[in-house]
Amino acid sequence: MVLAHHDGIKLFRSSLPYINAHQGKTFVLMFGGEAIEHPNFPNIIHDIALLNTLGVRVVIVHGARPQIDSRVALRNIEGRFEDGVRITDKQTLECVKDAAGSVRSQVEALLTMGLPNSPMHGAQIRVCSGNLVVAKPMGVRNGIDFENTGLVRRIDITGINDHLNDGSIVLLSPMGYSATGEVFNLSHEDVATQAAITLKADKLIVFSNYDGVYNSDGKLLRTIERPQLEKMIMGGSITTEHTVLRALTTSVSAGVPRAHCISYENDGALLQELFTRDGTGSLVMEHHYEQLRAATIDDVGGILNLIKPLEDSGVLVKRSRERLESEINQFIIIVRDGMIIACAALYLYPEDDCAELACVATHQDYRGKNRGERILEEVCRRAKEARINRIFVLTTVTAHWFLEQGFQPADISALPEVKKELYNFQRNSKVFTLNVE
Repeated sequence: MVLAHHDGIKLFRSSLPYINAHQGKTFVLMFGGEAIEHPNFPNIIHDIALLNTLGVRVVIVHGARPQIDSRVALRNIEGRFEDGVRITDKQTLECVKDAAGSVRSQVEALLTMGLPNSPMHGAQIRVCSGNLVVAKPMGVRNGIDFENTGLVRRIDITGINDHLNDGSIVLLSPMGYSATGEVFNLSHEDVATQAAITLKADKLIVFSNYDGVYNSDGKLLRTIERPQLEKMIMGGSITTEHTVLRALTTSVSAGVPRAHCISYENDGALLQELFTRDGTGSLVMEHHYEQLRAATIDDVGGILNLIKPLEDSGVLVKRSRERLESEINQFIIIVRDGMIIACAALYLYPEDDCAELACVATHQDYRGKNRGERILEEVCRRAKEARINRIFVLTTVTAHWFLEQGFQPADISALPEVKKELYNFQRNSKVFTLNVE
């Protein structure tokens, strides 16, 4: 019981930087009608309400395809689709309005719930919707008239921001209205992506029946750059709904900084994705948010924090701040969400045609994810640029890792003369070398 209490406090403390970072930001959340019918949906709504109370500007976009399908079937109307897009005639449009209105009421009711035994007790959430999406007809394509199926023409930025500035949650349905007074059936994916792009949202969060984006080997891709994702989609090596993938790639390519894909089946997936460092689903962005780069003088404190536990345990030789500041140009780091999680240094000995790889460290929470390999690859690239053909390393406890990376055992004679003179026989470090190809 004490352990659980301690874990809860630790989790809360670790989430504080994310609470501060998300406050005042605009998130667009997209989910289809399938999510609404899932037993976990009330938990999702409660978590969305929590975002609102934490100061996040929340726009919800919901779909209603299964709800529309059931109403079409009840009225014995023939459902017509072309390339996966519903053809919305007048009868079907009545089903669309009925289904979208019912779903909207369901979401509003859950956001309003404040019973003493509910997660929303004491909260006063305002939900605003209305004619905030202006639509246009899809028209005739390849001889097919899509009738009242439409596309987003314009998002009412001013209206939505007015509601968000008042602290309200904005709820957008898969319907739009035209200047001629017509109603159009829209794709909720189109509404969500256009809303995120137009509002310059900080995030688009898409709920899926998958935990995230999977490759053809069944591996969950935690972080993926948009160009790489599009290439994999073209190659047919991605497993996730096409509507989800389109929303992720379209929004990011148009300037939305981050697009997330999470499961609507897992309780707490939204909070885990937003308030923990590793998240739970997939994050798509234009460029990798784990940045590998050269260290600067501003990184000294972060490197010291990273290597201190290893120095205290004797794995690494202690470095003073003054020494680290003077050698900072030799360091390579990996930064994740502003935190340095891995580093290494490369010291050149051009007169001996070799270089030393030193101070290799990875944060204990991020080991086993090929970050050491990424740094070693960059080290080898830098060595080749400097026309260095051999890298050596001294280690006391990680010999197996260097052997796995292709290093070969060597003795002290393989070291440059200046390094031989500084060799600490008490540490008795093992020597390994790697030929740079």
